[in-house]
Formats: sequence, C-alpha cells, structure tokens
Amino acid sequence: MPLKRYCRLSAKTFLLIILCCITSFYASAQKKNAGYKYHIRRAASAINIDGVMNEQAWMQADSAGDFFMVLPMDTSKATVKTEVRMTYDDKNLYIIAINYNSVPGPYMVESLKRDFSFVKNDNFLIFMDPFDARTDGFSFGANAAGGQWDGSMYEGGKVDLSWDNRWYSAVKNYPDKWVWEASIPFKSIRYKKGIKEWGINFSRNDLKTAEKSSWTPIPRQFPTASLAYTGTLVWDEAPPTASSNVSIIPYALTGLSKDYQHNTKTEYKHEIGGDAKISVTPALNLDLTVNPDFSQVDVDQQVINLNRYELFFPEKRQFFLENGDLFANFGYSDIRPFFSRRIGLNVPIDFGARLTGKLDKDWRIGAMDIQTGGSGSAQQAPENYGIITLQRRILDRSNIAFLFVNKDATANIPGTTGSTAYNRNIGAEFNLASRSNIWTGKVLALKSFTPGVSGHDYVVSDHFQYLSKYWTLYMQEEYVGKNYNAEVGYVPRVGYVKLSPLLLRNFFPKQGNILSHGIQLTSNYFFDESFHRTDNESILSYLITFRNRATLSVSGINDYVRLLRPYDPTNIGKGLLPTGSEHNWNTIDVQFVSKPQNVFTYLLEASHGGYYDKGVRNSVTSLIGYRFQPYVNIAINTSFNDLRLPQPFGHNTFWLVGPKIDVTFTNSLYFTTYIQYNEQVDNININTRLQWRYKPASDLFIVYGDNTTPSPYTVKNRQLTLKWTYWCNL
Repeated sequence: MPLKRYCRLSAKTFLLIILCCITSFYASAQKKNAGYKYHIRRAASAINIDGVMNEQAWMQADSAGDFFMVLPMDTSKATVKTEVRMTYDDKNLYIIAINYNSVPGPYMVESLKRDFSFVKNDNFLIFMDPFDARTDGFSFGANAAGGQWDGSMYEGGKVDLSWDNRWYSAVKNYPDKWVWEASIPFKSIRYKKGIKEWGINFSRNDLKTAEKSSWTPIPRQFPTASLAYTGTLVWDEAPPTASSNVSIIPYALTGLSKDYQHNTKTEYKHEIGGDAKISVTPALNLDLTVNPDFSQVDVDQQVINLNRYELFFPEKRQFFLENGDLFANFGYSDIRPFFSRRIGLNVPIDFGARLTGKLDKDWRIGAMDIQTGGSGSAQQAPENYGIITLQRRILDRSNIAFLFVNKDATANIPGTTGSTAYNRNIGAEFNLASRSNIWTGKVLALKSFTPGVSGHDYVVSDHFQYLSKYWTLYMQEEYVGKNYNAEVGYVPRVGYVKLSPLLLRNFFPKQGNILSHGIQLTSNYFFDESFHRTDNESILSYLITFRNRATLSVSGINDYVRLLRPYDPTNIGKGLLPTGSEHNWNTIDVQFVSKPQNVFTYLLEASHGGYYDKGVRNSVTSLIGYRFQPYVNIAINTSFNDLRLPQPFGHNTFWLVGPKIDVTFTNSLYFTTYIQYNEQVDNININTRLQWRYKPASDLFIVYGDNTTPSPYTVKNRQLTLKWTYWCNL
C-alpha cells in the first residue's frame, strides 16, 4: 500500500511535467535570441594564425560586439568592450576576438595549461550548436595568456573539458587589449551537410572588473554556455564538408614497474596500440580502439572516506569521452545504469568500438561494444560489454531517451564467474527543458535482469525544477528496488525511496559590497520499501555572494540515521555499530571562497557537530592556491577530521594533504606533480607527469608514480612510463 501511494505521487509529478512541457512547446514559436544573427562569409584571403588582425579577410568580415553584462548583474550592456569576427575557407572555420581593457593592470590567468578554470582566468569562449537544437555542441576558447580551452557540450549548457581534438590558436597581448585568433578544422567538429544556420554565442570573462558578458542577453542565473540563449550563425553558403575524415591515433609505450610489498621482480612493459576516428557522416563518428593504454590519465583526487556507500570518481579515459553524455548521463548522479569506469577494472581492454553522434537535428545515437581480457589474479573472466542508447528531441529542447546495457562473461577462468553469467539493464527517460530553461525536469524508469533474480528489480524516479533570478524550487523522488542490479553502473544504494526538496530565495541589494544573498533549505529523506524512515539530512543555509565574486555560506545541518547493516564510522576496521541502531546529530558549517582576481586564492571550510554513537566530529577543509603568472600554479588541498567516539572507536584524527604543482613552460609543454598523503589509508601517493604536445593532439608523456607507507617509511610500488601518441588525419 505505501508503495502504491508513492507511485500515485510520482504519476502526479509526471503529469505536471508533461503539462509544463506542452505549455513550453506552444510558447516556443522560435528560440529566445533568434533576432541575434551573425552573417559569416567565405574568406577573401588566406589567414595566418598569429593574433594579428591584418588580413584582408578580417577587414571584410562582419563584426559582432556590443555585449550584454551577465555578472554581476544582467540589467545593462557590458562595460568591457569585445569585438568578434568570423570567416571560413574549404578546410577551416576562423574566429578572431579583440578583448579590450576597461581598466589598466595585468591580465589574470592561472597558467598556460589547457582547459583552465573559467572563474580564475581572463578568457574568451565561443559556443557552437551546429544543429541549432539548443541541446549539444562544441566550445573553444583561450585565456589571456594563450592557454587553450575546448570541450563538447551536452544537456543544453554543460561543457565536458575532457573532450580533445585538433585545432590551432594564438594570443597576442597589447597595452589596451588582448587578441585571440583561432583556426578550427571542419574535420574536428560534427555537423550535418546543408544546414546553413547554426546556434552561436560568445562569452567574455574579465576578472579585473569582475564582469562576465555575452554577445546575446542571458539571465544571470544561467551560464553563458546556455544553448537556450544562443544567437544564429548564418552562412552565406552551406558549410563545406570533408571528402574524407579519418583520424588514426597510434601509441607506443615502454615502462617498468615493481611491487615491493610482494617483492616481485621488476616488470618491463612494451606495448603498442591505438585508436581510430572515422566520420561515417559529418555528424556521426565511429571510434575504434585496440589494446588501449591510459597510463597518462590524471590520478583521482583522494578524499577522507566517512561514507557508508561507494564513492564516485569521474571517467577520464579519452576513448569514452566524445558524446559521452549519451551513455554516462542517463539517470541521476546516484542512479547510473552505465558507468564506463566499470569496464577494464583490473583487467585489460582488448578492443572496442563506439558509434556516436547525430542522425539529424532531432535524433542522437550511441552504440558501444567492448571486449576485455581476463585475469586469474583478479578472479575475473573475459567479458563483453554492449551498450545502445537512442535520444529523440521533442517539444523544442526536451528529449526522450532509451538505454540498453548488456554484460556477458565470454570465457571460463578457474575461480571466476562462468560464461553463463550476465547482467542487463533497460531503461527510458523523458528530459524536460523549456525554451527559456526556467523549467526543467526528468522522469526515469529502469529494469535490471540478473540470473536467478526477479521482483523489486526496477527503478522509477523523477524531478522537477523552477529556476528564476529570485527563486529556485526543486523536488526529486526516487524508488530503487532492493534487487535492482546495475553491474556496469553506479548505484551505490538499493532498496529505498528518496524524497529531496530544495527551496532557495535570492535577494539583490541595490548598493554595497554584497551582490546577492539568500536562504536555502534542502532535505534528503530516505525510506525503506515499506516507507519506514531510515535516514535523512536537512540543511538550512544562508548564502552570500559579494560583488568581487567572493562567497560565504553558513549552514545548519540535521542528520538522522537508522543503520540497515553493521557500519564502522571510522572506516578503518575498529569495530561495527549494530544493524537497527539509531543516530541523530546536528552540525554547523561555514565556508568562505575568496575572490578569484587575486594571484593568491583560497577556500576555507570548518564544521563542528555530532556524529554516530553520540560522538563529536570537527573538520577543517582548505584549498589554497598561488600562481606565478602565467607559468606556475600551486595548489594545496588539505582536509582534517577529528572524530571523538565511545570505545571501541575512540579518538581518531585523519589528515589528507594534497599539494599540486602545475608548471607550463609554454602552451604545449606541461609539467605536473601531484602528491597526496591520506592518513586514513596510511598512504603517500606521488604522480609526476611531463607532457609535450609537439603537434595538435599529439603528445609525448613521461609519467612517474609511486605509493609508500609513511610510518615506517616503506615503498609499496613504483612505476615509470614513457608514452608517445600521434594524431594523423587522412
């Protein structure tokens, strides 16, 4: 009976979303900023990418300027002047941006490193939507020192900076301005032949004035990347399409490693492999990989783990990234039926193929098949992973999506899962996004198939959000059955019903140092399948944003937990709290983030409150950064937790210290050292990487890593890798 009441509540929410979606559809005769048009014409001369606007082609190109202010307020034109021009030839799309100064002083940048932090750099970005569908696209840009930025866009305004491709740019600094000039090969972006109107927008971040601006007007509550607010790029003729678009990306690797804990012999590694990118159409891409290696990928940032459930770490491997949102963003952050990091875990990937992209303006498709090897030591058989997803745009900016995930063991290894083992998931979701992006929502349904399991093996969930300048209203509901099983997904918790409301009210003073302030109430209530409360967290916060972009938040938190299984609140094996025991406590938390304009920046957060078993938890977190512009960026991430509990747990302190140094000798030569000391797991990890981008998207890496026990100092393992990659366009 309780579950039926929940389903009726979900049905009402679903009908509300459908009603708002239909209203949005009938209100969207054309897109929001359809009147902003930039007419692009074929180049009248050759263009040299040097940051100097002296070619005849630029003199004859149209100019886009007169930007709108987005931050600190969206009620006027920008005070900083920006001018943009675009043109093209048979092979490349060209853009030049003249970013004028409004006040004297040096530019603010972190470094020359690729894919910089938006908020900490003077930068210019372009957002392109080749189908003018206002859902996905590409972004390119640079900071004032020439550090490049590129990413694929998804969900109407998010940018995945892990995406990487071949393109060229240069930045030149003048006393009164800085100029960015770029050449983007048509082979590096996905678009459909014959479409003569693309979505387009330009964004400028100027830290000296704390001003963010956009070519088209955008409400301040949305990012300048919001594709709902793009203007239109009007081509004088259909954009040229490449006769062939095939990229081969081979790699060669050598390295050595040694496991000191088991006193094994030094292992010498020599491997070759590679990827291929084949454009089936200008908008549909086939990715192939054979014996891939990901040794050059950045290490995960460690955390003090005081959580009862599995932690999430993002995917960073290049093969899985292009159009990755089709697969990885299906569901919710804690209900992911597909999570690519499950593939190749402790076993090698032998080969794989991915077909992703657009069939037309309304249809997107993704299909993936990957075969892994087996490992006797890891007790894991060879497995095959097959994933298919299909997305259909409806009602202006909304979509319906379908997903099928299949995992099969393909051979027998003694002591491992047999060849008949499988796990499958099928699901559908409806994503709402109104024309103005003020109304958003989702309805999700999933079903898993596992040998010998039936009943309570499905998921239903939904959410609905209203986002305006003054109000944010949000409600999410989840039901995850106790037998739901996503072996290739990330679903850390099963057998629950969850309700998550959020209410935020913003205020905007007309003068003074405070730009905005507001009160926010959030809650996460969990129930078992009989609707008995198991735990909840409620947070009442006051949020302040200053005109210089510094922020301050003060929060009061109430936690309640009824344990569903034995749990060690220290996660170091000191004992277990019993199933069914109840725990309730309150916490006060304060966080301050400094203004990003300074070369010295910091985040400080402190909390004091209760903990499990009537204990006390005090914690301090900091992220301190200093930059020697534009070559060196130093950041130190520190976390300290003090736990005071009854026996057998007692008094425990956990330090996590993670200094990171980025040195960018040029915008193609980077050196990074990341050291992480985690007291909870008694480990020091060092990862050092030298990267030379000797050609666009072609690299030479030298990577060194080791893990040690600090006291007594004992080396666990060490490895050194040399890797070469080359991007070859055919």
